[in-house]
Amino acid sequence: MINPLSSFLGRFSHDIGIDLGTANTLVNVRGRGIVLDEPSVVAVDKITKQILAIGSEAKRMVGRTPSTIVAARPLRDGVISDFRATELMLQYFIKSVHEKFAPGLPRPRLVVGIPSGATEVEKRAVLDAASGAGSRSTYLLEEPMAAAIGAHLDVMEPAGVMVVDIGGGTTEVAVIALGGIVKSASVRAAGDAMDDAIIMYARQFHNLLLGERSAEEIKIAAGTAFPLDEEEIVELRGRDLATGLPKLVEVSTIEIRDALSSVTNEIIRTVRDTIENTPPELITDLMAHGIVMTGGGSLLKGLDRRLANETRFPVYVTEDPLRSVVRGCGEALEETSTLEKIQSSLGTKQRYR
Repeated sequence: MINPLSSFLGRFSHDIGIDLGTANTLVNVRGRGIVLDEPSVVAVDKITKQILAIGSEAKRMVGRTPSTIVAARPLRDGVISDFRATELMLQYFIKSVHEKFAPGLPRPRLVVGIPSGATEVEKRAVLDAASGAGSRSTYLLEEPMAAAIGAHLDVMEPAGVMVVDIGGGTTEVAVIALGGIVKSASVRAAGDAMDDAIIMYARQFHNLLLGERSAEEIKIAAGTAFPLDEEEIVELRGRDLATGLPKLVEVSTIEIRDALSSVTNEIIRTVRDTIENTPPELITDLMAHGIVMTGGGSLLKGLDRRLANETRFPVYVTEDPLRSVVRGCGEALEETSTLEKIQSSLGTKQRYR
């Protein structure tokens, strides 16, 4: 049932599209574009349970907090692991947006991107968190669909398109046609798993302890999935596990590529399995249109070439891949009829407050 007060307040609120990511949360305000891009990190006092910082301020605390404070992500592998922290984080981001553009008590309409493999319990957790954060109505949009819309693919056409969205917690692979997902797969091999693989490599082969931020920086600077024309040497800086003292190790991009191979192999395998299970009529479309890659993980050097070699399909990285999902959520708000058709095909109902 629609709450009359929420409906009234909604007239003074902005519709919002949200990419609630494991690593970052992005917010798209209808008519204004992407206005917020913050880390999905919350700092909590372990004794009082009080939220001390959210977003960029909280991320700066990672690895630097006293024992009484923990700075952590409330989402893991694309789904909510800490409900209360997620609700407060959403509330903070919604309030931040409305303080800029529409001061007052916000009651926005939300479109939130979720993993394609999310269970009903996980979907309910997102709906409840959005409702608790002040949403008057919430739509859930599967991330591959949102990414396809954000990449300016015509998802309502009968021709099939394939999207590979490599985020922080999960890689989402989907074949889309006629406003619905024909085949999909979700695997927990993505950006975070790449960071973990680098940390494990440094520990096993160099007896070196790396932090999460250091591993992410190495991934961005030297991570590859395909041989480079000229391989490079990079420095790993961390703590020697034997002496406890600072240690510097030089490694090649070949070694980093080997360290990442378990993750990149899993992504390739998931894409190939999805192709093998796709109806033959749509395979012809995919051969013509190719595979579109989105998400931060798609920026790993050479991953598009490796995927093209393995599948023999053309592979493209969309423009500004980090923002494809939130861009799609925002565009879905602009095209209400398209959003309703997609919701109908997914069987996902909006939640009113």
